[in-house]
Amino acid sequence: MVEIRKAGLAAGADAGMFVFGIVMALLGAVLPLLSKQIGFDLAQAGNMFLVMNCSMLAAMLSLGMLMDRFGQKPVLIGGAIAVAAALVLLIRATTYGAVLFSAGLLGVGGGALNGATNTLIADLYADPRRKASALNLLGVFFGFGALFLPFTIGALLEALGLQTILWLAAMLSAVPAVIFLFLAFPPAKQKQGVPMAEVARLARHPLLLLIAFLLFFESGNEFILGGYISTYLVREAEASLSAASYALAGYWAAIMLTRIVASRLLFRLKNAMLVRASALCTAMAVALLMGSRSVAAGACAAVLIGAGCAAIYPTVLADAGSRFAEYSGTAFGIIFAIALVGGMALPWSVGQIAARNGLRWGLGLPIFNAVMIFILQTRIMRVNREVTCPPSVTTKE
Repeated sequence: MVEIRKAGLAAGADAGMFVFGIVMALLGAVLPLLSKQIGFDLAQAGNMFLVMNCSMLAAMLSLGMLMDRFGQKPVLIGGAIAVAAALVLLIRATTYGAVLFSAGLLGVGGGALNGATNTLIADLYADPRRKASALNLLGVFFGFGALFLPFTIGALLEALGLQTILWLAAMLSAVPAVIFLFLAFPPAKQKQGVPMAEVARLARHPLLLLIAFLLFFESGNEFILGGYISTYLVREAEASLSAASYALAGYWAAIMLTRIVASRLLFRLKNAMLVRASALCTAMAVALLMGSRSVAAGACAAVLIGAGCAAIYPTVLADAGSRFAEYSGTAFGIIFAIALVGGMALPWSVGQIAARNGLRWGLGLPIFNAVMIFILQTRIMRVNREVTCPPSVTTKE
């Protein structure tokens, strides 16, 4: 019965992560059409990403403590409903202000789903290897969600129209809320609430900060590479838009397939070894992309980059879930917030470098990020042996 309940909760988390994938791909997929329909420029489009990311950041910082206090169930239900409501508002939007409000609500709902699904999966499994395997599989469903909307728009836009596709996405986004409503969740860990002194102690904990800043660089890499690979191939390798799109699809497919492989590999390989090997693979693959002069070489590099990036985020999260099990919601909230700052700041930095020196030089930053991931993971291994954690935090050496 326990295993059946775990399987149901894991399936619900997978559905929630699928919806988060839709959130992350939504603006990029619909902006070209929305900007024509409603009438706003590129600067205003950029504001939408800023509003969504800031809302997501605020949600991740605040909802972690709520999960420890009340459990994941209300956060998961609320997150799915918020995403569905945001999509309905987007469908009915006739002004830029309404679109901006929808973007903010998307950020809140997406942040809730991302934080709560990862925390739920981390809490379901005590064994660190099983935890890492399950979090890698969870990441596969993010990939399915991220591919769903662009693929559906590309294949069915003329037949169905944007509004019908968005209604379909809204209905799919509400499904996890229904699933979670009927599932029995583990009890909340801190029913008396999370003391602010404990939050401050966690926020200063050396191991948690090392994990958070490792994911700061990894989040930056995922945003940079997912956002700039196709542009780089068009500008530097003179690829057609179609060829560049296929290369980007190869990047996402490699992430999904590698996470499936990693979910099995982690039963035989240490987490830290996989993370360091992945960082080195990412650095070498980005260097290959920078040196490529043909579309074929660039596409191969894109696939290798996806394979390198794939396992880092979920595997490092699994370690955090094992080390900070009693306050996993609060710990994950801090980690996700710092990681999201990397996802916002580092792609902006690439844009600034590219504007001055060209995109080829801009892609040197992901190599630096990968090296930092390797260094931080090495330091985490040492801290795991050296640091005695505060008694109120269940981080055992």
